[in-house]
Amino acid sequence: MLICPVCGNPLVLEEKTWQCGGGHRFDMAREGYVNLLRTNKSGDKMGDDKLAARSRRDLLNKGYYAPLKDGLLAYFQEKTGNLLDICCGEGYYTSAMATLPGLRVWGFDISKEMVRLGAKRGGAGYFVANMASIPVADGSFDYCTHLFAPFNEKEFCRVLKPGGKLLTVVPGRHHLWGLKEALYDTPYENDEKLPETESLRLLETRKISATVTLQTPEDIEAVFHMTPYYFRTSPADKAKLNGIETLETPIEFVIGIYKK
Repeated sequence: MLICPVCGNPLVLEEKTWQCGGGHRFDMAREGYVNLLRTNKSGDKMGDDKLAARSRRDLLNKGYYAPLKDGLLAYFQEKTGNLLDICCGEGYYTSAMATLPGLRVWGFDISKEMVRLGAKRGGAGYFVANMASIPVADGSFDYCTHLFAPFNEKEFCRVLKPGGKLLTVVPGRHHLWGLKEALYDTPYENDEKLPETESLRLLETRKISATVTLQTPEDIEAVFHMTPYYFRTSPADKAKLNGIETLETPIEFVIGIYKK
């Protein structure tokens, strides 16, 4: 179901090389992923860098966001078909979903380092690509998952089969409220706004809530760095985290389930 990012012809895996009828070839990395990012820039300079990718991997491996992973696994428990994890990051959720016997799972991200770490988890197929032009065939997936990433309605609809489902995840109203209380004099709630689309119909929403205790200053910083408001917070407010050893906070996620 992978297609050539240059000419759009189907890619076929022969030994350790993906190739198309047009003569374009893409070698698999030793970790098992393939780079299908069409750009003059090095894949190492696109998306998250090595430090950010490894920090996120180490944090997720500690299980702080396991309730979301478990919620996704519960939804897909009896499902069968092809699943594409869009902007999969370092594969924490992707490879977990790939353990379900009825699913054939692929994940991609624009960050080469994220995909490399995901491929090392195993279970799923991984490739480096841009969400603006996903190198997979039209209508090739029964399901797509899309967690905390920009929304591209046109591409998501293109890769889904008729009747296919998209699961998109946004932060709940009080997600990381304890962190916000530590940072801001007046914490603000998230709006829980799910994407509005013309081609996808929202079937239902599910909310996942839990309370976690971040165990180290490094974990607190890593969670903060994963949020979009990290880049909007003043240095003075960021400094409020200095000296905090552990932090208890709610986590909340809203899953929107759409149908094509």
